[in-house]
Amino acid sequence: MLLDSARHAAEAMQVPQCISIVDEGCNLIAFLRMDGARVSSEASAKAKAMTAAVTGAPTGSLTHERALELALATGAMTNLPGGLPIIIDGCLVGGIGIGSGTGDQDRMIARAALDALGL
Repeated sequence: MLLDSARHAAEAMQVPQCISIVDEGCNLIAFLRMDGARVSSEASAKAKAMTAAVTGAPTGSLTHERALELALATGAMTNLPGGLPIIIDGCLVGGIGIGSGTGDQDRMIARAALDALGL
């Protein structure tokens, strides 16, 4: 349902996106690359979801130092906007990452997807 909510939000904005959803262990549980989304955004969408799942914070909000540490330590994390943690009943259960639009568009679509499910 979260994937569908993100897709609907992207369609409403007319911005094709790559959408990644990971669990708390950064295992990919859902992915969609919409027609017209940049192929290069597949990796950044997953990295955004992973970063949000690990940090429990929206991507784009980390300090420069923390973002650099994560990127160097993992080779798979990013501070590009568009990743949000998935929190259910106060528990961090994963992350969603959106990529292929502007940072603001990516963030808005991730937020809309979580809002649609009351998260």
